[in-house]
Amino acid sequence: MGGRTPSGERPGNIAELVRDAMQLERRTMELYCRFELLFQKPEPVKAFWLDMAEHESRHVGALTLVAGLLDCDEAREMPEVPISARRHVAHLEGLLDQAEREAAGDLCLTRAFELTLEIESSEVEDLVLDLLQVLRGGKERERAARSLIHDLSDLSLMIERFGDDPSLLKRADRVVERELRRHGAVAVQRARRSA
Repeated sequence: MGGRTPSGERPGNIAELVRDAMQLERRTMELYCRFELLFQKPEPVKAFWLDMAEHESRHVGALTLVAGLLDCDEAREMPEVPISARRHVAHLEGLLDQAEREAAGDLCLTRAFELTLEIESSEVEDLVLDLLQVLRGGKERERAARSLIHDLSDLSLMIERFGDDPSLLKRADRVVERELRRHGAVAVQRARRSA
């Protein structure tokens, strides 16, 4: 399974993809830090942005470890990177470019929530989960999936309490439900046991 597709795209190198994903997670962390600076009040909103930035920093750390593992053992058996992964990375880069531009201007809280929902529900989150599973095993993937569901649930709560767009709340709730269906049965059970 190699070579070019009919469209001329090449599958990517896994180490390159890890580095790209790491950069995107770092940019996302920095965006949430910017949102924390922009939205200091009310206190629960400020705390929410700090939590989101902290979770992104954990992803950066996990991917840094993955990059280190690959650097130390270039012969490590790795699956081929799906061609679609490059498109997912490019999509998130576009979302982050847009969010960073808007954060530099006059951004309202509801729009910050909307941008966050788009970022957190992007396919790159799945890519990060898959990379963690391949290199760190199923437990690491489950932990990251629990964190994603937790972040999306918190985002939905923030939109409900502090946003002013009922349609955005419905979208957020649909994304939470989708992720629960995809990852949640095991993740939620384990989270409840550890609570």
